[in-house]
Amino acid sequence: MTAGVPSNLVLRLATAAVGLPVIIGLLYLAPPGAFYGLVLVASLVGVRELLAMTHPGDRPAQAFGVAISAVASLTIYFRADDPRAVLAVLVAVPLCGPIVTLVRLGNLETAALRACAMAFGPLFVAVPLTLLASMSRTFGYVGSGAVVLALGLAWFADTGAYFAGRFLGRHKLYEAVSPNKTVEGAVGGLAASVVWAALASQSYLKGSLPLAHALPLSIAAGVLGQAGDLSESLLKRSMGVKDSGAIVPGHGGILDRVDALIATSVVVFLYAQWAWAPS
Repeated sequence: MTAGVPSNLVLRLATAAVGLPVIIGLLYLAPPGAFYGLVLVASLVGVRELLAMTHPGDRPAQAFGVAISAVASLTIYFRADDPRAVLAVLVAVPLCGPIVTLVRLGNLETAALRACAMAFGPLFVAVPLTLLASMSRTFGYVGSGAVVLALGLAWFADTGAYFAGRFLGRHKLYEAVSPNKTVEGAVGGLAASVVWAALASQSYLKGSLPLAHALPLSIAAGVLGQAGDLSESLLKRSMGVKDSGAIVPGHGGILDRVDALIATSVVVFLYAQWAWAPS
């Protein structure tokens, strides 16, 4: 511990201090493909962590799921403007779940779980995160701002929830799924999302994101981001796992770090499609 501050918090802050400049540099200083490279790696590691929970010990199935995710991500990134390509991903990826499970049958009692995880994993993890890079590539400077908005909506909420829950938390939010989360923490996280969106609206997205849009957008993203966090907790708890991995110091695995971002990415992307996409 450092002066009474939990060591986990110190690790979180240290990780953020290293990671955030890298992300900002890739978004604003490097070619768009550089940021996508980071997103692709994070997506594939996240899918691997998910499949390691649902397919423990089955390395071939895990590798196949990662390969499916890579194809889905590359298709969405490079062919996002082609409805046929997007539709192909949405209908073909789910078919891989039961087919791979037929080939890698294993324990019949867990076959349905593994089939659903293989079908669901790439669409749940890889595709939403790829939308971040797609926004940066499609909308240029404003798109990079949208990425920062989505990141902030997830990570500001996480920080707000942490401190509100630590100092004010009294009432359990969803004890069966995540015993440490509180109603007060959830409210604090939502308030932090609203503050971040308002700051974005009046600073680096001024003229692109009106305050009248930023506030409802932040509420939708804040609520769904926390639901994404709880959803990942549900997956881990049902599989008897504490963290999805240990690749990010102070945060656990990649999936632990992007669970809320998965949802906020989708919310911001959909807003960008309706508000910023050329008609």
